[in-house]
Amino acid sequence: MSSQINLDGVSLANPVVEDREQRRVRSVLESGHLAAGSEVAAFEAAFADYCGTDHAVATSNGTTALHAALAALDIGEGDRVLTTPLSFVATANAIRLVGAEPVFADVDPDSYNLDPEAARERVDALDGDVDAIMPVHLYGLPAEMDRFRALADACDATLVEDAAQAHGATYRGEPVGSLGDAGCFSFYPTKNMTTGEGGMVVTDDDAVARRLRSFINHGRDPEDGSVHRSVGHNFRMTDIAAAIGRAQLERLPDFVESRRANARRLSTGIDAPSITTPTEAAYKRHSYHQYTVRSTDRDALASDLERVGIDTGVYYPTPIHEQPAYDAVESSFPVAERLTREVLSVPVHPSLATETVETIATAINTVVADE
Repeated sequence: MSSQINLDGVSLANPVVEDREQRRVRSVLESGHLAAGSEVAAFEAAFADYCGTDHAVATSNGTTALHAALAALDIGEGDRVLTTPLSFVATANAIRLVGAEPVFADVDPDSYNLDPEAARERVDALDGDVDAIMPVHLYGLPAEMDRFRALADACDATLVEDAAQAHGATYRGEPVGSLGDAGCFSFYPTKNMTTGEGGMVVTDDDAVARRLRSFINHGRDPEDGSVHRSVGHNFRMTDIAAAIGRAQLERLPDFVESRRANARRLSTGIDAPSITTPTEAAYKRHSYHQYTVRSTDRDALASDLERVGIDTGVYYPTPIHEQPAYDAVESSFPVAERLTREVLSVPVHPSLATETVETIATAINTVVADE
């Protein structure tokens, strides 16, 4: 295949940070207000508007967004939070960081998201003793939020969205982040938009937003900074990061449309029967943080693509419950475990030329045909 296809280093991710972001950062640097200035508040207002929520609270990264959200929702010592084993470990770590216990249920083999039926069975096995449910919109595809809302209501649990990978995705026409009691985003460089490092929690609950603002700022009273009403953290976002975020948010709709267009080209172009391409139900809008295929010979496919200059990634090679930090978790989740052996992400980011995307699809078909 190498004689037919030879791409010059197609990266899996390529953050687009250009003049607009640079001008905003220079403006902050020149103002002298590198932190606790006006940029963070402006970014929060714009992001809340984008998500259709009453509040947005910026944090230092996606993990602190999850941690702060759980704390503000009064999830803590002795509580149980149901989530997916197929995610970045930060999803479960945030649960432990507030003193709660992460419990897992298996995932759906088509969407790769937490399976609502498996989640219901897990809740039943725990006699309904679950305090929060935290589905992840993995790779940018919304989880089945109607069913998780019903399940959360049935067991009087809080519903938290881990939307770290899903900026711009929608479920039944509503933006992710607005569908639970709180939604959490990450702005890591590889995400659909970035602030370098950063996170955001969105919510419609005034009391939760107030607790969030206190928790991320050393437990200060939001109205009187000299008063510390509780023990909190320094999880604040800087004005430099927020300046980048405001510029990126203005471009996010175009970024997402480019990702979706590239995903359509890949799905149309890949015709190898042994390759499973992503699904997208009619009531969901996938934002394609990752374009992830499945192959029973995943490692060989990755090696062959790398050989012709196409970067790939495995998200994730080990399910959370099999990580050493979670070795006390004795349950087995067969679908998640199988997926970690089969999933492979290929480039889908907005910087790709149409011809390059088509060549990626051709390369996948050629690799499979040569096996």
